[in-house]
Amino acid sequence: MKLKYFTELDGVRAIAALMVMVFHFFNDIQTTSPILILIKKITGIGQSGVSLFFVLSGFLITRILINSKNSDHFFLNFYIRRALRIFPLYYLFLVIFYFLLPLINDTTIAPFGQQIYFWVYLQNFAITFNWNWNGPQHFWSLGIEEHFYFIWPLLIFYLDKERIKIAIFVIILLAFLVRLLMVINNVETFYFTFTRMDELAIGALLAIWEFNGKLESYKPINFIKWAFLLLIPTFGLWFFTSGKALDVVQIVKYVLMAFCYFCFIGFAITIKENHFLKKFLRNKFFSFTGRISYGLYVYHPLCFLLVNKHLQLNSIILSFIVSFVFCFLVSSASFYLFESKFLGFKNKLQKT
Repeated sequence: MKLKYFTELDGVRAIAALMVMVFHFFNDIQTTSPILILIKKITGIGQSGVSLFFVLSGFLITRILINSKNSDHFFLNFYIRRALRIFPLYYLFLVIFYFLLPLINDTTIAPFGQQIYFWVYLQNFAITFNWNWNGPQHFWSLGIEEHFYFIWPLLIFYLDKERIKIAIFVIILLAFLVRLLMVINNVETFYFTFTRMDELAIGALLAIWEFNGKLESYKPINFIKWAFLLLIPTFGLWFFTSGKALDVVQIVKYVLMAFCYFCFIGFAITIKENHFLKKFLRNKFFSFTGRISYGLYVYHPLCFLLVNKHLQLNSIILSFIVSFVFCFLVSSASFYLFESKFLGFKNKLQKT
């Protein structure tokens, strides 16, 4: 079966990347200005762009896995394609971060004992449990994705569709229980694989709907209705409790936000071709941004830091523009001069 390519999902990926970038830009600003404080609070929702990434990734990867389930070399092809997409840029940035930047800044290279967690994708464990680590903190989400996709193909391969649905709901329940246990013991839930895996599983549920034919008959308006019902408690929790680290919020916010994005993605792919949202998500800017979104996510904290350190612009608006333009330039160069070489191998493998 040839999978339909949803061009609009490039736009969704772009929105997720831009949300995270906007959040990090304003979150790092120290200010007493009431206007900027309000802007920081509003842009705080951008932090959930990672949740959008997770749900989207869960949907896209799961539909690929289900579609290729009966193909030859199922596991080998999946893991090689995954490695070609993720590893080159991931490890290139670690080399830049650990060895090139200290050379440029004339600083000490971090001890390997502090680096090791990032080289083996255990950075989010190190951050959660306060191990002695040093590295790009925003890589925590990449660790979660790799952990999930190390196990998920096994479940897809050995379970039928009904049992996969059961596995999805078990994962959602387990994530809830792990968050509850960690909150009770005053352990941070934000970075840990087993407290965020339900977001990827929720995206996978949308792929199950697609293969069961449910999306074809599901009315897009129903996604709007469910999203509206979910957004009331979700945005209520975010707006009134943001920054307070309330226990109940840490337990329920991820699953609520994930189902909101489940509805958003479901709506985007089921609406008619001439719908304004589909056209909006398919415009050239979003398509391009979605294409380089991995680089945008990887490079943006470093780009923001370099602009802030070396240009010292006095205008926040100017700093915002320069920072984002610089990040787009770096990510574009990375994509076309480096990542695309490996993507070419990945695409050839997919056709074999």
